[in-house]
Amino acid sequence: MMQKDNRLPLYYQLMDILVGKIDAGELKEHDRLPSERELCEMYDVSRTTVRQAMQELEKENYIYKQHGKGTFVSPKVINQSLVKFYSFTEEMKKINKVPSTKVLAFERIGCESKLAIKMGLVEGEQLYKITRLRLADDIPMLYEISYLPVSKFPDLQVESLKKQPMYTIFRDLYQVRLTKASERFRAVPTTKEEADLLQINENEPSLLIERLTYEDEMVVEYTSTIARGDKFTYSVELN
Repeated sequence: MMQKDNRLPLYYQLMDILVGKIDAGELKEHDRLPSERELCEMYDVSRTTVRQAMQELEKENYIYKQHGKGTFVSPKVINQSLVKFYSFTEEMKKINKVPSTKVLAFERIGCESKLAIKMGLVEGEQLYKITRLRLADDIPMLYEISYLPVSKFPDLQVESLKKQPMYTIFRDLYQVRLTKASERFRAVPTTKEEADLLQINENEPSLLIERLTYEDEMVVEYTSTIARGDKFTYSVELN
């Protein structure tokens, strides 16, 4: 409960209470919060205190407002640890979200010079170019373009990619053992095409993630990903 003799400001105490309820699952994603008047009565605080707490919670993406409807609990931001190998499918399952993938395009192309340098291939070598939209609970999260050497994955079929995670196909159909991956991150404005697919506003901040995946010293995948800035955070543990 609120402690009016506490050094912490009342609005901060109210924030702590509401965040605690969200973290404990008492308030779930998209649950409607009590109104300002109801919060004032519940915690014996002024409307100014409630408004300040709501403003700070909205800034920190704990809540969102819908005009004429009220204030609601925001979907949780996914915190992805970068200290070990990970796959989108497995990470979503860990947090009880249902992952799915839409294959938007599947084609064979010749490897152009920049890609050849990145992947250690010969210019003109055949690649699969796979464009996918990754979703969690039917909400678009990632827009990905992957490049795979045809020589490493002969006869890869788009139907397989629609049915199974790509890394499962690597392991089960091609006996490819992924040994390491390197990633580079930078903030970018979302293009109109990306924004339409991810259902966000054009120029909204997103993360561009470039991944090179290896089997021993051979690159078996290069993927360029646009991750929604409002859905993901990434953390690294330093020892």
